[in-house]
Amino acid sequence: MEHAIVILIAVSVFAVLIALIAWNHSKAGRKIRRGSPPGQGKHLLHSSYNSHDGATSSAQTHIPKDPNDYAKAMMPKSKGNAK
Repeated sequence: MEHAIVILIAVSVFAVLIALIAWNHSKAGRKIRRGSPPGQGKHLLHSSYNSHDGATSSAQTHIPKDPNDYAKAMMPKSKGNAK
């Protein structure tokens, strides 16, 4: 009987801790804004890859800061969208 009470208390404390962590995480997630603010110009992204045989590949990509320009750039070049 004493073991059951100890187990019940331990499970209750664990459940309260999980609830507090989840609540704190949800509050913190609302404060942090992801990404970068919209604006003019472009971000320059650098990427590189080293393969197992020693070859290196690198690239630079320009990403528009304006969300509408970014969305237009991501649209497929189809008959209806060609400029």
